[in-house]
Amino acid sequence: MTEPRRPKSASARSVALALVGQVLARRKPLDQVLAESRDLALLEVRDRAFARLLVVTLLRRLGQVDTILADCLERPLAPAMARTRGILRLGAVQLLFLGTPAHAAVSESLALAEKVGQGRAKGLINAVLRRIDREGAALLAEQDAAWLNTSDWLWQSWSEAYGEEMAWAMAEAHLAEPPLDLSVKEEPAAWAERLSAELLPNGSLRLESGQGAVERLAGYEEGAWWVQDAAAALPARLLGDVTGLRVADLCAAPGGKTAQLAAAGAEVVAVERSPGRARRLEENLDRLQLSAKIVVADARSWRPERPFDAVLLDAPCSATGTLRRHPDIAWLKSPADLLPLVALQDVLLDAAVAMLAPGGCLVYATCSLQPEEGPDRIAALLSRNSELSLMPVAASELPGLAEAVTQEGYLRSLPCHWSERGGLDGFFAARLRRAD
Repeated sequence: MTEPRRPKSASARSVALALVGQVLARRKPLDQVLAESRDLALLEVRDRAFARLLVVTLLRRLGQVDTILADCLERPLAPAMARTRGILRLGAVQLLFLGTPAHAAVSESLALAEKVGQGRAKGLINAVLRRIDREGAALLAEQDAAWLNTSDWLWQSWSEAYGEEMAWAMAEAHLAEPPLDLSVKEEPAAWAERLSAELLPNGSLRLESGQGAVERLAGYEEGAWWVQDAAAALPARLLGDVTGLRVADLCAAPGGKTAQLAAAGAEVVAVERSPGRARRLEENLDRLQLSAKIVVADARSWRPERPFDAVLLDAPCSATGTLRRHPDIAWLKSPADLLPLVALQDVLLDAAVAMLAPGGCLVYATCSLQPEEGPDRIAALLSRNSELSLMPVAASELPGLAEAVTQEGYLRSLPCHWSERGGLDGFFAARLRRAD
C-alpha cells in the first residue's frame, strides 16, 4: 500500500503573498495574520524570517512600491488581477529595498505566478520587474518616501497638529526598522553590558534590530527583563514612587506596565477584559517572577472594593504611534475608526476616576499620535469633572527627553525623538490629581 502524498510545503514568497492579501484585501491586522498563519509556522526559521521581512517591508514602503509600479505599467491592473499585483509588489520590494539579485527576484516571482495560478501574467510580470531592475534606482531618487508611505488622512492630521516639517520627520522615522528595547527589573547597567546593549537615559536597554528570537537572549528565561519600547516605559514612571501603594493598571495586557509597577514595589491590580490576553499577562508575570492581582473584567463597569492610591490607564487607541512596528496601521485605519475609540476612552477615563481615592494620581496614556486621543480627551475630562487637576510633567522627569514635554505639561513622544539613537514610539500621557 502506497503512502498518501504529502502536500508540498509553501515557500516563503507564497506565504508572504497570502499574508499581504490577508492584510490589504481582507483588512486584517498584521499581528493577527502572522499569529494565525499555519503555513508561516511550518516554514524553516530562516524562511519564516524572510517571509515576515517581505511583508513588513512592503507595508512600510507600499506607497513607493505602488507609485513605481504605476510608472512601469502601460495600463492599470484590473481588480481581478489582485494576485498579479501582489506578486509584482513583492518582486519590486526585493529589487528596490532588500537587495535581492535581479535574477532571483524575477525568476522566483515567475515561479510564484505559476504556483498560484497566474501563469498567464508571467510575461507582464517579467517585463515590469526587468524594467524596475533597470530604472528603479532612478525612480526611487525622485520620490519623497516619507510622504508617499503615509496615508493622506494621517499626513493631514499630523501636519495640522505638529506642522508639516515635524509631520515629515515623523513619517521619515517610520521607514526604519525599529530597534529592540527592553525594561529590566534591576541592574540595568550590568544587563546592558551583558547584552551589549545601549543604556538609554530613561533606564531602558536598546539593542539593534534583527536579534532573532528574543527567547534566545541572555536573561529571558530567568525573567530579568521584558520587551517594551522606551516610550511605552515612560507613562508608569509618571506615577513617581509607588512603593507600597495600591495601583490599578487598566487594560493591562500584555503586562509591560504591570511589570514596571510590580518591580517598583506597588501592590498592583491588573484589570484586563480579554481572558486570553489575561492569561498571556499571567504567563509574562510568572516568567518575570513578579506578582500582581489579575482581574478579568471590563474596566468600564468593574469597581474595586476600595479606591486606589493611583490608576494607570493605557487606553485602547488607534496605535498610530507604533507605525514603526506596525506599518499596516497606515493602510488599515481611517478617521472613522477614531469615533468609537474616543467614546471608549471617555468612558474608561470616567471609570478610572471613580476608582481613584481622594488625593490619588491618575495617568492616562495612549500610543497614538492623534490629538483626538490625547490632549482632546484630557480637556474634555477636565471640563466635566471639577475634582481633577492637571499635574504637569517636568522635563527633569524625562532624562534626555525634554522635547517630549509639551507646553501644557503633557508627555508627547514622537517617532523622530531620539532619532540619533533609533527613534521612539509615539506616546501621549497626562497626569492628573483627584482633590482630597
